[in-house]
Amino acid sequence: MQTRKAIILVRVSTEEQEERHSLDAQKARLVEYCHRHNLDIIETFIIIESSTIGNRKKFMEMINFAKRQKGVIAIVADAVDRVQRSFKDSVYLDDLIRQGQIELHFFREGMVLGKDASASDVMRWDFSVMGAKSYVLQLSENVKRSLDWKLKKGECIGAAPLGYLNSRDGNGRSTVVIDPVRWPLVQRLFLEYTKGTYTLSHLARKCKEWGLRSKKDVYLGKSTLFNIIQNPFYYGEMCIKGKIYQHSYEPIITKDIYMECKAVREGWNKTPFKYSEKPFLFRGILTCAITGKTVTGDIKVKKYVSGKKASWTYLTTYHPDNPERKMWIREDAVINQLEGVLKIVYCTQPHLLDYAMDAVNEANKIKHQWHNKGNAALKKELISIKQKSERLLDLFADNMVSKEDYHSRLNNYNYRRLEIIDLLAAYDIVAPVRIINSKNLEKATAYDAFINMHDIEEKREFLNFIFKKLRLNGSKLCYSFNYPFRKNIKYNKSKG
Repeated sequence: MQTRKAIILVRVSTEEQEERHSLDAQKARLVEYCHRHNLDIIETFIIIESSTIGNRKKFMEMINFAKRQKGVIAIVADAVDRVQRSFKDSVYLDDLIRQGQIELHFFREGMVLGKDASASDVMRWDFSVMGAKSYVLQLSENVKRSLDWKLKKGECIGAAPLGYLNSRDGNGRSTVVIDPVRWPLVQRLFLEYTKGTYTLSHLARKCKEWGLRSKKDVYLGKSTLFNIIQNPFYYGEMCIKGKIYQHSYEPIITKDIYMECKAVREGWNKTPFKYSEKPFLFRGILTCAITGKTVTGDIKVKKYVSGKKASWTYLTTYHPDNPERKMWIREDAVINQLEGVLKIVYCTQPHLLDYAMDAVNEANKIKHQWHNKGNAALKKELISIKQKSERLLDLFADNMVSKEDYHSRLNNYNYRRLEIIDLLAAYDIVAPVRIINSKNLEKATAYDAFINMHDIEEKREFLNFIFKKLRLNGSKLCYSFNYPFRKNIKYNKSKG
């Protein structure tokens, strides 16, 4: 048997995973896989970066290395989600596969994607990527739930503002305390601003005279001062994405002083920044075909002579003839195009949907196995921390460790214990990968399923199931389908 060249891809997304030896475990499995399949390892790429954030520089270094080699290069990875967790790389990788430059080997899925790959393997690849993408979205939701819980308890979820410091309490939990050096100067800043005689430029010069600097030890600019003056944190409230939460930390000023500053600020015709959460259908799933940027949306309100108001959502994209020129397209016009496409989407071969469901079930099985392993490891560490705490207490009772050392180490144990409890809660919340109404497509078009959905997130998940990519070329909607729909769409058009 002829020996083929191979590249091993080992990836984790965080340094924490690296410390847990996930890299070594992946590499050992893949080396053994290459030996069994007569693959000659010419390079190993160990990557510690996210597959969904940024430009993936290390990943592209590996791809460019593969392209420089002669013949077909096998890229061997532990699983599909080690290579990608979204569809943005699928088209690029698929082109390299079809050109005979690379083939993909996925250890856990037992799948090889080459130039002559079967339709079922291509379909499994698509749905494995979809499963990985859904998993990332679920983890993101877990983080949001955790942050919401902290906010409801009045806890700060980010960096403390100037005049405060992030710290740890006696139990190792994160907290916020008054900055003993800066808080009097921050309070003086508010009091001076209430007089209404200072512009922000004047206050910046005053802060320089007082010696008030940022935590990075630089002088305060006008934008920083503006953010401080309008921040309700200083009197006892937090403004997070337009919502107000009471916090549990010591205030620096009273609310009356804050309101006086607000009156002065608005008297200078300064417009406060606004935050809002808008449930756009295409949020994050529609890109500009000209620039590749994500298409954003905004609500515009028009007043009529009669006094009535009407609002429309506009999508921001770029002009096909001038990539630097913005365009604003009515969202309802794009939705009309989308619905026209969905009317010709249905599956004439039910067994392909069965393949799809099998792929999703396999993805759920893999995620369940990893959850069980993660839970077991965390619970084992929790027992170990309890045992270490008990041994530490015995050492302290026998005067073998000092009081300071005892409390320091105990705080570290308690802090890690609380972290593990939070992680276990996050593992329990993660939901399995879902396919929305996919079976309905055996008897109806995708349009029928789409218009009967009332939840916008359900609609968004359904669009991710149908389409591999949605793009806006000027005002025209462009699209490509996931398998199995791309296999049937030409036939459906001819029947339509």
